[in-house]
Amino acid sequence: MTSSHSSSSMRVMPREMRLMSERIFSLSSLPKGFFLTVGDFPMYSQKLGLGGFKLFEKRFESFRSAAVARIAIASEDGNRITLDAAGEHAWFVLPTAIDLLGELTARFGSAELTIMGATDADELAIAAHFGGRSALSTSASGNVLKALPAAVTGDVRKDDPLLWSLLENGAEIESDLWWRVYHLAKQALATDSIVSRRHAGPMIVNEDGTVIGRKDNDDETDVSFLSSKLSEREKAERQKESARS
Repeated sequence: MTSSHSSSSMRVMPREMRLMSERIFSLSSLPKGFFLTVGDFPMYSQKLGLGGFKLFEKRFESFRSAAVARIAIASEDGNRITLDAAGEHAWFVLPTAIDLLGELTARFGSAELTIMGATDADELAIAAHFGGRSALSTSASGNVLKALPAAVTGDVRKDDPLLWSLLENGAEIESDLWWRVYHLAKQALATDSIVSRRHAGPMIVNEDGTVIGRKDNDDETDVSFLSSKLSEREKAERQKESARS
């Protein structure tokens, strides 16, 4: 994450955008695992000049009641399918849409998908930049998505040029907006406490210094500082807390 030429905006790189998106989506009602499939959509939307993170912030409360299981095929005719989004957000429809385009293209050589009833349907334009990951050449015109087969080269610059541009240059985001998104994402984190500090990462360090979750020879990490020294720190902090109460 770096400063831009304008003090009112900042250049944010994919690592930070993905991290914030994953945390915020984890606060929604989306099934665990599903929200990992939509983590790049706010980032792509931002880069394309669509709703981006401003839309993400605006729709966050409604995401708490998302019910993606309602999305269903309304009709099917050869390589053409009409998908009923049932009012779900376009970002949540896109994973299903891409999968269906891939299936139809494999069966018929081409595909056409009409999506009805999606919230913020303009965001469906992301599909035109996302098909390369699934060996598809995709296009989007309003709520109609089309696809043809395309070879995957293994070169990100060719398979997903928008992602390559993001990896090289990030995306410009209003500074105030980004910090609001940052604080929204922090809601997914455990409250800072003595206990949470000892439980962060892939292991748990007990108050007496014993370690749960890994063996001492897993790597060269030195956890000795988390035993007696930590206990003394805990005692001091607890004494302060008792004095304040």
